[in-house]
Amino acid sequence: MIALPALTIRRAAVALLACGLAVALAACFVLPGQFTSTLDIRKDGRFTYSYQGEIFMFVFSELNDAAKPEEFSPSACFDSDTGEERPCSKDELAQQRKDWDEGAERRKAKQQRELEEMRAFLGGIDPSDPKAAEKFAEKLQRQAGWRRVVSKGNGLFDVDFAINGMLTYDFAFPTMEQVNNSMPFLQLSVRNDGTVRMDAPVFGTKANDPLRLMMGQNFPGSGEEEKIPHAPKVRGTFTLTTDGQILSNNTDQGPQADSAGQKLHWTIGEQDNLAAPMALIKLSR
Repeated sequence: MIALPALTIRRAAVALLACGLAVALAACFVLPGQFTSTLDIRKDGRFTYSYQGEIFMFVFSELNDAAKPEEFSPSACFDSDTGEERPCSKDELAQQRKDWDEGAERRKAKQQRELEEMRAFLGGIDPSDPKAAEKFAEKLQRQAGWRRVVSKGNGLFDVDFAINGMLTYDFAFPTMEQVNNSMPFLQLSVRNDGTVRMDAPVFGTKANDPLRLMMGQNFPGSGEEEKIPHAPKVRGTFTLTTDGQILSNNTDQGPQADSAGQKLHWTIGEQDNLAAPMALIKLSR
């Protein structure tokens, strides 16, 4: 267990950044917001995928302290007998300020190192540039499938993505040039037995608790005060249609008749215990 009972999720994130994990966190935090997503799989292996809505990128949110000038903020003081928080004395505040000033060069070097790491992570885009998110959006639109990418500020992007292909290979969304996103919204895994497994890892309930999703259940509960600022609620719909054989799925109602064959539908964000969508489809090629 990670012993962080006194920290909110926001403070835990900042603490992790302070430990030099900025790039690791940023790479993991690419999450959906409000969206509509569809996937069509034909039994001959053709597929079409679309995603319209919001994407949240941690690296561009206000939690990216590596791209911000640091300011002195006094730490809390506690009663030595009761352990309860109390007002700090003038001497204590003066000592905190002295320690802060003495660590200025060390913090500056660390900040510069993290900025360089972030710049490499973003393919050369400077995270301290006020136009960094807009530049990243322009870069992303050069990739196939990204028909519209608009920065809404604080790490939130409005996107329109659509692509089609043949399932002779695995597929994942989103993929972003020079960005290592460890939590795909959608994964299609092609098996040697002619089946395709679909998983949508971050379309489940845990996506509304970003650090919990990344680190597991060892973080404290997810009250509203513990949300990462500017991270949107995950709300949307995901629909899979196919003329292949549906061997397994975890929808509430199971396969429904559809003009495209059969349909599986998930409403994301309305249930407290929604498992991440999955399905196993048999092709006939």
